Amino acid sequence: MSETKYFTQEGLQKLKNELEELMLKERPKISQMIAEARDKGDLSENAEYDAAKEAQGLLELKISKLQQLIMNARIIDESKMDTTKVLLLSKVKIKNLKNGAVMTYTLVPEKEADLKSGKISVNSPIAKGLLGKTVGDQAEINVPAGVMTFEIVDVSR
Repeated sequence: MSETKYFTQEGLQKLKNELEELMLKERPKISQMIAEARDKGDLSENAEYDAAKEAQGLLELKISKLQQLIMNARIIDESKMDTTKVLLLSKVKIKNLKNGAVMTYTLVPEKEADLKSGKISVNSPIAKGLLGKTVGDQAEINVPAGVMTFEIVDVSR
C-alpha cells in the first residue's frame, strides 16, 4: 500500500502534465525507435534494439510511479488551516539572530520544493524547526553547519 502524499493544486497539475507528456509523446517515440531497430534485422546482436527496449522499460517504470503517486495524492485545503502558526503552505519570514539576515520561505510538500523560488520542503531541517511556531517565537534549528537561531517575523498564506 502506498503512502498518501499532499500537494497543492498547482503541484498536482504539474505531475498530471508530466504523466501526459510521457504517455502521449515519449511512449510513441520509444515505440518508433524499437520498430526501427527491429527493421534492421537480427535482434540477438542489435545493440540499438536492446537500448530502445531498456529505455522503454525505464519509461514504463516512471509512468507507473507517477500514476501511483497521482492516485494517492491529496490536495491540501488551505481554507481550514490556522494562519497564525507555521504550517505546510505557510509563507514565513524569518530573521537569523546571529547575522541579522532576513529570509522568506514558503513551506511546500517535498515534491514541490524549489529553493530558487523560495519554496522549501516541509521535511527540510529549517522547515521542521519552524513548524508550529507563531510570530515572535524563536526556533533553534540544527543544520549541517551547527545550530542556528531564527526569529519568526511574519507568517502568512
